[in-house]
Amino acid sequence: VQLQASGGGLAQAGGSLRLSCAASGGTIYGMGWFRQAPGKERESVVLINWSTGSAYYADSVEGRFTISRDSAKNTAYLNMDNLKPEDTAIYYCAADPEGTAAFDVWGKGTLVTVSS
Repeated sequence: VQLQASGGGLAQAGGSLRLSCAASGGTIYGMGWFRQAPGKERESVVLINWSTGSAYYADSVEGRFTISRDSAKNTAYLNMDNLKPEDTAIYYCAADPEGTAAFDVWGKGTLVTVSS
């Protein structure tokens, strides 16, 4: 399985951005977005069960970020609204290709910068 992430960029506080992550080359059972801010450890942003669509958000983004999926395109979308400067980070998508809840496949990161 390979992942291709796109989107990101620069937004003002209160603005919106959208990230996409397309999977190819195999089946996935889950997908997640993770982020790493400068000087901080990588953290989970949201995870989605590919079969059921159930999503699990970090408290810091609950109510502002929304993940969706297009199973036909094997693509997940992360809509980020009401962005805050603390959302600035490199965002990575990752996939669970075995159904074990282990996100072993990672895409390249995409930078999200939110100005105040």
